[in-house]
Amino acid sequence: MAAVTTVALQSLTAAKLHPPSQSVSKSFKPVTRRVSCSLHDDLKNLTLNCVEATKIAGFALATSALVVSGASAEGVPKRLTYKEIQSKTYMEVKGTGTANQCPTIEGGLESFAIKPGKYYAKKVCLEPTSFTVKAEDVSRNATPVFQNTKLMTRLTYTLDEIEGPFEVASDGTVRFLEKDGSDYATVTVQLPGGERIPFLFTIKQLVATGKPESFGGDFLVPSYRGSSFLDPKGRGGSTGYDNAVALPARGDDEELDKENNKNTAASVGEITFSVTKSKPESGEVISLFESIQPSDTNLGAKTPEDVKIQGIWYAKLEQ
Repeated sequence: MAAVTTVALQSLTAAKLHPPSQSVSKSFKPVTRRVSCSLHDDLKNLTLNCVEATKIAGFALATSALVVSGASAEGVPKRLTYKEIQSKTYMEVKGTGTANQCPTIEGGLESFAIKPGKYYAKKVCLEPTSFTVKAEDVSRNATPVFQNTKLMTRLTYTLDEIEGPFEVASDGTVRFLEKDGSDYATVTVQLPGGERIPFLFTIKQLVATGKPESFGGDFLVPSYRGSSFLDPKGRGGSTGYDNAVALPARGDDEELDKENNKNTAASVGEITFSVTKSKPESGEVISLFESIQPSDTNLGAKTPEDVKIQGIWYAKLEQ
């Protein structure tokens, strides 16, 4: 204990005898001058210095936030082939955006070169690249047109692992029947005016026929919410109250009919594919797609909007 005390006293004495060098003191003067707001300055200088310090601190905070969030100028990650994706581990894919992308084809032909026959399509993937909603322009009362939207959903909207029989006829026509897979995803987009449009992106029970350069068909669009969903007043399709508790006498009014009587009926959408590339040796096919389907109806309480979805379609055909 005495030794520790002696060392501490020696250090303190040395610090008093050898004050900080002038060069070190000078090196810190500019920083102190920028960030401190001296009380000895007049009010005007005080205000200017504080504003400058706030700007510097704000810029530093924004820069650090970009670094932490991983923002960069690289944008969308490189599109990988099916084999490259399969060779990646979970940690190599996590957080890169690759899991939300459909595979690409390396090599191949710029046409549909699959021989006639009966195949089974596996690993069918639909990756949207554009969402537009048919609505009136916010700046004028004009005919509704498809407007660009802002995506409010995280990168979880790609349909994947879909499968079903795929037939190529001798006359070149194709037929695809959707059977199973992750064939729906909830998506919400925002119009320029601020209105948010939720919908269920899907191709359930799709039957697509036609030439490879343009084939398609209708599909089922289930209700965005199920019959057991309860609205803020406790009303549901298969459970909950029959009408608003505070207005029992007006339960049969036409004005409240759509709100009280929940409708979970499915709607119908339409999709068109256009093959752009194929690789006969591996059975891989890539095409563009355009789908038009209705948005959420809030269990029948409101009129749905038309949602146009454009993107990339990938499939792996096996015999």
